Amino acid sequence: MTDAWEVTCRSPWKRPLWFFVGLGTAGAGLAVVRSVFWDGLWDVWSAGGLLLALVGVVSLRGATARVSADAHGLHTRTLLRRRSVPWGDVADLRVRLKYANTPRVQETRGVILVLGDGHKRLLPLPRSWSPQDPDFDAKLDALRALHRRYGAPESSHVPVVSYRTAGRGWAGSLSLCALLVAGAGVAAWFVPGMVSDERAWRSATPCAAGTPAAERDTCLSTLPAVIARTDVNGLKQPSWLYFTGSRPLERLEVSSDAAEEFKAGDVVELTVWRGQVREVAGEGHRWREHIPAAGEVAVLAAVFVLAAGYPGAQVLLRLRGRRLPDDEVLPSAFPFAAALTGTALWLLPLCYRHPTTLFASPGSITWAATGSLVTAGLFTWAWRATRVRTPAEPQVTDGPAEQDTETFLAARFLEHTDYNPHGFGTHIVLGGGPPAVTPHPGPGRFAAKRIPVERLSVANVRRARGSDGDTVPRSWHIAELDDAGEPVRLAAAPDDLVRIIRELDPAKAR
Repeated sequence: MTDAWEVTCRSPWKRPLWFFVGLGTAGAGLAVVRSVFWDGLWDVWSAGGLLLALVGVVSLRGATARVSADAHGLHTRTLLRRRSVPWGDVADLRVRLKYANTPRVQETRGVILVLGDGHKRLLPLPRSWSPQDPDFDAKLDALRALHRRYGAPESSHVPVVSYRTAGRGWAGSLSLCALLVAGAGVAAWFVPGMVSDERAWRSATPCAAGTPAAERDTCLSTLPAVIARTDVNGLKQPSWLYFTGSRPLERLEVSSDAAEEFKAGDVVELTVWRGQVREVAGEGHRWREHIPAAGEVAVLAAVFVLAAGYPGAQVLLRLRGRRLPDDEVLPSAFPFAAALTGTALWLLPLCYRHPTTLFASPGSITWAATGSLVTAGLFTWAWRATRVRTPAEPQVTDGPAEQDTETFLAARFLEHTDYNPHGFGTHIVLGGGPPAVTPHPGPGRFAAKRIPVERLSVANVRRARGSDGDTVPRSWHIAELDDAGEPVRLAAAPDDLVRIIRELDPAKAR
């Protein structure tokens, strides 16, 4: 397949797609008939017809999509557009890896066309919904073979772009960050008014006799009432108090606990403030409406800001690694999440206690200053922890370092080998004997398999790529080894990888 002079990619589900196209046409006809002959009647049949028509349009796009390649270039055809790109204008062909949000995580793969001017487009075909899809792999190999024959690819390997790599876009993270910051701004805008309302409620006094109706909103009015019945519902549904004769109102929404305490026939007194019933008092029972405190809303605004920090950190990391190849794995943003969590421990209580008076007292100023220093230290640590580390070159030694004690290092070979059958190894043990692969962190060499260092040689050390899989931690590096002519990858933390390479290939380490 890799020596093919021409490649054609069509959807493997053409017959089902054309069936849905016909079903969509019938649905569109049904919607038109219902609209014309039934005086524009809109019912479940019309809605179903429009839904089928939409499915038909989507299916038609998939059924007519076609991607072909020959000596002249790459040709794509969709429902509304045709385009041809000569191989001289194609910089690279890459794989885009995504995961579907289903109960069972599903892997989807597509091909990204990278042009010489840096623009990227996702080809409609080929597509794969399985990590093991020989047809997708064969079509991709054939396209890359044609590109190598008639063009100049940027990469010698197949770059895989996933959510962990530098080539993934950051528009989604930036939009989420902006949305959360906007939410924080809206919540903070309500805080001053709520502080004013909270103070007015606490200072409100009963209305004096003869108080004009226009001034009764600023004082507390009391009205007698008799409960006719109660309606107790669960926590997710409101509970109600109904009053006899619908006086002074028909019903009042209360908590489920309050609805259980009051009984039919109870004589109660309603407290009205600013035109709303704020309190219901009976013999031995009292319900008071919860008025959100300004501190609660200030805490909500702070939570929005802290939540916006995580997608903001993701954008920062992508900007920081903008010079990396698109398929190299970026450091995780979890250190920034830890810094944001540490900030929340002092910021949220401060916002609750002093929503509008952060700098009004020496105590709050000291609190804010100390917390800011802690946050600065946490973010400095997060910045250093997420730096992009260049693979270190192990120093050449005369022979393996002899160790009497066993040291277990977290590392694993990514290929199936005789010393790592079915990828069972999770650690490599050094010292106390020859290097070996173990499925445990020790102690002891139970189930260990010796690594044949005599047939291994180091070819390259690099950072993790998207093609190495999601099981490799972002901070690990990859050693590309030659195992008697077979390529083998070894993944480990940077410092541990240097130690392991010195043991595996001391005479050729470079």
